[in-house]
Amino acid sequence: MIDSKDLFKTRFKSHLKEVMRYFQYILNGHIAVAILFLIGAGAVFYQQLLTNIPDNFPTDWIVSLLFSLVALYNPIQNLLKEADLVFLLPAENRLTKYFNYTLWYSFLTQLYLVAIVVAGLAPLYHASGYNQSYAFLTFILIFFKGWHFLSNWWMLRIRDKMFQLKERSVRFLLQLIMLYSLINGHFVVAGLVAVSLLGYIFYFYHVSHRYPLAWDQLIEKDQRKMQSFYRLASMFTNVPYFKATIKKRRLLVKWLTRRIPFEQNSAYQFLYRITFTRSADYFGLYLRLTVLASIFLIFVDHLLMVFLFTLLFLFLTGLQLIPLWYHHRTNVWQDLYPISHKTKEAELLKWIEQLLFGQLFVSALTVLLTADIWQFIATALVGAVFVIGFSRIYVVRKLHAKK
Repeated sequence: MIDSKDLFKTRFKSHLKEVMRYFQYILNGHIAVAILFLIGAGAVFYQQLLTNIPDNFPTDWIVSLLFSLVALYNPIQNLLKEADLVFLLPAENRLTKYFNYTLWYSFLTQLYLVAIVVAGLAPLYHASGYNQSYAFLTFILIFFKGWHFLSNWWMLRIRDKMFQLKERSVRFLLQLIMLYSLINGHFVVAGLVAVSLLGYIFYFYHVSHRYPLAWDQLIEKDQRKMQSFYRLASMFTNVPYFKATIKKRRLLVKWLTRRIPFEQNSAYQFLYRITFTRSADYFGLYLRLTVLASIFLIFVDHLLMVFLFTLLFLFLTGLQLIPLWYHHRTNVWQDLYPISHKTKEAELLKWIEQLLFGQLFVSALTVLLTADIWQFIATALVGAVFVIGFSRIYVVRKLHAKK
């Protein structure tokens, strides 16, 4: 006899223990300090922007859009495993309480996102001078997020991806119109849209429950969510459960490797370049951090803050590139290469340095376009000193410390 409550407790304790273990590694390596600095600096500049906000600034659209996105973002984690498709599927009718527990867990763990968005938009909303109560809008957001959460849970019964996309698009559009109308005091329109949205969700409940619970989809989504977490954790420590995703990116690989000589000592130069390019864990993160650095620098005009943001993003990017050293640690064939450990290390340091100089070039170019030539030169010089010191001193010590 399966006890739903005991099953949930066992799965929840195991899941929490695993997540907390990897979080310890993620928050090490000065990442926590860098994040706190980024939040603090962002808050200061956000406050400065609010003092010069124009009268026609579309605050109503921004709040409505972000609130709607938060309301519809409801990933569900049922803590299922592959073997459950065989061992728990026959007992589905006795697992109602188990799924209820996991749904409460999934919903409550998402409220942090509500808190972040609500707190972040509150100064902008109040500075814009709207009459509608912001606390009331927050209550509406949480209320409808609960309904969208249930709708997402019911939608997992349906396998038609196009139907899911259309259904979610309709809900998003109705939610956006309702919030926009509410902010601007159009209560009749907001009420009619809210009733329509709730009616649509109830209708979808009857449509979705014509189908049985899709266990394979639930397990696949749980695995995908955990793989996303493992991808983040793999940047900081060894994660045996992580399955890296590979993308060919033929043109980019060809462009990055065409000048590499066909020589024995160039083997790791080739390996590191294609690993960085084909792995979404490095290439995607590098692009995102580079773009974010440029966006921040567009709104910064103080030279000291330009230095701090440039160096901060270079540091964060460099930390994410260090795991390239361990990426192929499980491949025994590397030990067969007649290449010295010193050559392997030198190629990694060289590649990290080149990537950081690439990001520095984009950041300095952003400063040149938004400031003047002297800030560009100063940023380039300070950044170059940091890149050389980071790659040749900090990274070397990190690699030797983990031997």
